Amino acid sequence: MPAVTELEERTLLPPEPDTRDQEELSNLLARLPREEKARLVGPDGTETEIPDEVYRTLRQVIDALVKGKAITIAPHDTMLTTQQAADMLGISRPTLVKLLEKGDIAFEKPGRHRRIRLADLVAYRDRARERRRLALRELTQEADDDGLYDTGTGFVPTR
Repeated sequence: MPAVTELEERTLLPPEPDTRDQEELSNLLARLPREEKARLVGPDGTETEIPDEVYRTLRQVIDALVKGKAITIAPHDTMLTTQQAADMLGISRPTLVKLLEKGDIAFEKPGRHRRIRLADLVAYRDRARERRRLALRELTQEADDDGLYDTGTGFVPTR
């Protein structure tokens, strides 16, 4: 297995592009079976069957590293700063603070600074995604009901 750089305990950086390590990771990903029951083999040869979800997650980690992406693995009880949480959601820190103050995301304030539990942030993100999916579904249904999908090219003639 290729060496992977470790940064701050839980962040794995991808191997440098066009190196032997990246090629080994790519080959490993290509050889991994998709449907068999997965087993973890220790250095001493001991084999342990692993759950399908763990196997799929390991495949995703390897795939991300092959694509040059860094991976961070953190327990759900990890506490995040407001900046870390905002970065994870892809929003500004002031926007995140507004969500916290509205009560959309649970947080703790052990001192002067707010801390957000990773599990609470993930739950909010999932709720927000589901709300967006429902809204898009409703808009699509309304457009279909109004016959907007049957109106030709969608371009409005200007002359």
